[in-house]
Amino acid sequence: MSPLAVMGIAAGVMFGVGAIAALVRIIRGPTMLDRALATDVLLAIAMCGLAAEMAINRHTDTLVVLLVLALFAIVGSIAIARFIGKEDRS
Repeated sequence: MSPLAVMGIAAGVMFGVGAIAALVRIIRGPTMLDRALATDVLLAIAMCGLAAEMAINRHTDTLVVLLVLALFAIVGSIAIARFIGKEDRS
């Protein structure tokens, strides 16, 4: 097995463990902010997984998907922050 394949498997396992932990926090999170943060972490893990796949296979075919995920993460975080900001004032 090549070193690149071993690194790919190790990265996949670590991304999988992180994704499971984020999903547990989304399900169990006591507050909406916990769930929002876990969703951002899950999106970041997905983006890192796509970037690792692109680096291992040496292509840029999924770069558009990566950019769209980043856009959704930013817009979602801003929307949740504005919603929580309005909720805290009352």
